[in-house]
Amino acid sequence: MTLPAPLLVFGYGSLIWRPDFPHLSAHPARLHGWHRSFCIWSHHHRGTAHLPGLVLGLRPGGSCRGMAFRVAAAAREEVLANLDARELVAGEYRRITGRVRLLDGGGMEEAVLYVADRAAPVFCPGLTPHQAAAAIAAATGISGANRAYLLNTLAGLRAMGVRDGRLEAVAALLPPA
Repeated sequence: MTLPAPLLVFGYGSLIWRPDFPHLSAHPARLHGWHRSFCIWSHHHRGTAHLPGLVLGLRPGGSCRGMAFRVAAAAREEVLANLDARELVAGEYRRITGRVRLLDGGGMEEAVLYVADRAAPVFCPGLTPHQAAAAIAAATGISGANRAYLLNTLAGLRAMGVRDGRLEAVAALLPPA
């Protein structure tokens, strides 16, 4: 009988500040070959069908700082099932694995990633910061206001010592709450 292996999950958006799954440790990490982007219309968590919000996805190119969460082997299947239920609501993401560098001295490790599915009908590349800010300012879904998603993600990144110029540019264009 093969025992399940421990799991590492890479978070780059709301998983940074709201992982919502049991984990043994959290490590600042960098993923090469992908970057964080507001490229997915949200009709569920951060918007509705009539007023969609925008959520982050990983797109090819560049690099991305985030958090890597270590999950016990015994919790692996349950955590993956819960993450799939959270992240694969409308087929907007694909679950893959990739190598991340743990920035607290842990080296390179294989991690689960949820990347934007460019074939999904909700994929929306090429929005300007003004367009993104307008959509985010107006939208609310079952997980709350889209504005809070952006601001909480920025706060989580800043707590890690990370600045994301693209996200900060969108936040700067939000109208006052």
